[in-house]
Amino acid sequence: MARVLRLLTQLMGWACVTIGLFHVALGNAATPGAGSAGTTVDSWSRFMAAIFVGYGLAWLWAARQRPIPARAVRWLAGIFLLGGVGRLLSLAVHGWPQWFQVALTVIELGLPPVFFWLADAEERTLRGDGEAVPAGR
Repeated sequence: MARVLRLLTQLMGWACVTIGLFHVALGNAATPGAGSAGTTVDSWSRFMAAIFVGYGLAWLWAARQRPIPARAVRWLAGIFLLGGVGRLLSLAVHGWPQWFQVALTVIELGLPPVFFWLADAEERTLRGDGEAVPAGR
């Protein structure tokens, strides 16, 4: 379980950094259906993409800790879940988006429970008795 947590945490970090940099570089062109959204949306999108890079770096920071801090994983997964909830709100208000955005919503709602479940796996493993060690880092 600890290995799965480490792998997923690293994968999440690198995916967020890569996606964020892609959106910083391409702006509206990186989002299906947003190519004609205009300069204000492009500016906002590139700014938010830079924040997403920082979010990915936070995942990578967590992955480099020994043990991976369960509290950080839970917070980061909660933020990801909030993004999925935001997409659900958009769906409720504006209707169905492009298919890829629907796929992202499924990931954003489905992956956080896995992280919540695995969050203290490495702390438990390092302690050896099944109880979590506080990550006071």
